[in-house]
Amino acid sequence: MVLPLAVTDPADRDRLEKLFGAMWSVKRAVQRDARAKVDAYWAARRERDRDGAKAVRQRLGLSREALERCAYRHLENAGHLKHHVSKALAMHMADEVWNGVQRHLFADTSGKRSGRPKVRRWHDFTRIPGRARSHTTANKWETFRLVGTLHGHTMDYCADAQRTLTQPLRMPKPTVPTGTVPTGKVAASGKPGMRKATWWDHTGPLAVVFTGGPDSSRGDLVLPVRLPQGAGQWARAEHFLGDPGRWHKVDLVRRRKSSAPGGWVYEAHLTVLGPGYASPAVRRMRQQAAQLNRIGGVDGNVSNLSVVSFPASLDPAEGRAKSSEITLTREEKARLEREARKRRGRARALERSRRATNAAQYRLSKKQQHRAERRAAGGLPEKKVTVPGGARTTRDDGVPRRAFRRDRLSADYRRMRARQAETTVGAAEHRRHRARAVAREIITAHGPNLVAEDCDIRTWYKLWGKRLSQTTPSMLINALDKECRAAGGRLVRASTWTTALSQYCLCGERVTKTLRDREHRCTSCGLVGKRDLVSAALAVFVRFKDTGAPETAYLDAVLSRHAQIIFATGLEEALRESTTPRQNTPRGTGHVAVPCQRATSAHRTAGKRRRATPDEPRPVRDRTGKPAPAPRAIHSSPLVNRGSSLNMQT
Repeated sequence: MVLPLAVTDPADRDRLEKLFGAMWSVKRAVQRDARAKVDAYWAARRERDRDGAKAVRQRLGLSREALERCAYRHLENAGHLKHHVSKALAMHMADEVWNGVQRHLFADTSGKRSGRPKVRRWHDFTRIPGRARSHTTANKWETFRLVGTLHGHTMDYCADAQRTLTQPLRMPKPTVPTGTVPTGKVAASGKPGMRKATWWDHTGPLAVVFTGGPDSSRGDLVLPVRLPQGAGQWARAEHFLGDPGRWHKVDLVRRRKSSAPGGWVYEAHLTVLGPGYASPAVRRMRQQAAQLNRIGGVDGNVSNLSVVSFPASLDPAEGRAKSSEITLTREEKARLEREARKRRGRARALERSRRATNAAQYRLSKKQQHRAERRAAGGLPEKKVTVPGGARTTRDDGVPRRAFRRDRLSADYRRMRARQAETTVGAAEHRRHRARAVAREIITAHGPNLVAEDCDIRTWYKLWGKRLSQTTPSMLINALDKECRAAGGRLVRASTWTTALSQYCLCGERVTKTLRDREHRCTSCGLVGKRDLVSAALAVFVRFKDTGAPETAYLDAVLSRHAQIIFATGLEEALRESTTPRQNTPRGTGHVAVPCQRATSAHRTAGKRRRATPDEPRPVRDRTGKPAPAPRAIHSSPLVNRGSSLNMQT
């Protein structure tokens, strides 16, 4: 749960900024050490062959414990860091760096490695991870700890008889309890044991407490918590904050906000031991989806997401064939275009500000040069240009004379950059929210058992570029995968090379199509429908020898032909148009998210275009890094009742 922190005291804000600066210094130092050790590890090829990779890693100090000792050394050598950073924070930051190094050194199950460790920028450093609370030793928080209770918070900030939560703009900081409290033990003299009251005895408003570094003399850093308010927020707060015994870890996070003092707002991200929160409406939706005895197929492309589902038993008496097309509405397209115009305007303003502040690093544009020549020829005085419009001044080898990071930046530039970062984060959150809402709509109509093509979305950017960020096909499919698992189902991925769903008909005949052909027409059975809906329908009849290996997928042509016969007219209607339109999507929409492009790209849902588009390339290697196999022949199996579950085994 994200808990906003009310940091209104300038002294607390200054201390937080110094804490983030000190932790950034520790992380950068450990990252540089880890990068140098990784480079030395890969350079010692002969030593690895002679002594083994493990011996080389031990000699270089490529382990979690060695990086923790590096963090300790940096903390001890830089004495000023001990005024702000504790040893536990430095150790946990070293653990975070090791996690990235580990993903680079050791390949995952698919044989892939992460990239070489990098030293990130200062503005990308937004999270200080906290150490997990000990649940075996009482009252042990090593870094940031959450104190107080939800009941005490509501008692202090409920001003009327209706118990309405009213939190002031400047929230007061709780104070540490004073006096003594009983320990629950009895001394030898028979008197009850007593101890001094601490933050563990605080039962008032919620707050995050940090004790500071080993040499800190400024006392505890107390940050009041402001509970989120609004529809549905109280139930979420009770789920996370109702039982203090479930609190596990607190991370301190900062977020860019141009209107906030200092340009940052601070949050505490709380992790609890238990399941996440889901609203009652979402739980009911998932329960209803789990009861649907259906199997569906998903076809995702650049402009839309197509879903077709059948009853699991393939019995028309248990339900009809359903289809859905998720596209952008006119309102969504207009909003995206407005945001794109604002983004371009902010980018131009940032460029003008940089050029005006660093005018000596840019040449004049051709227009400005011609104007200067005309004025000189006419005997007019030279006009000073404040914003040169030409290229960056470079050396003879083409390298800029001064690096961009050395440029002077004005205060307006920094404010505009902060607003741009804030807007980008908000737009990303809006896309994630839309993906979750769309995924819930899909499993509500088609059930949580789905089959999708295993596509590499990154290759689509070569054809359609940044416009993919409008429809976010990868984000939609990933959100659909999570919702399927939350509802008790599963989304299984099938290889496009072994199935070729876009090149076959439900009757089993091969219908060759290029990317510009957006309509499916079979000359054998006469089936006519949208290409994406037909591919989604064929995905229902994909079977696997191993569900964990997409390359083992094959198409059961006998079963697809059987479904085409028994569902007949209803299936043809579902393949021509969506039968379960979204509430905010007009029926019959077939517009695409990408505009008309000048090269060889065509609309993904267009009928046909005279200019050809590049076909999908054959994958050179599969997930394991081996050469991709040749397309397999379509398998056929006897018609059997598949039951209520998604049977993926042959």
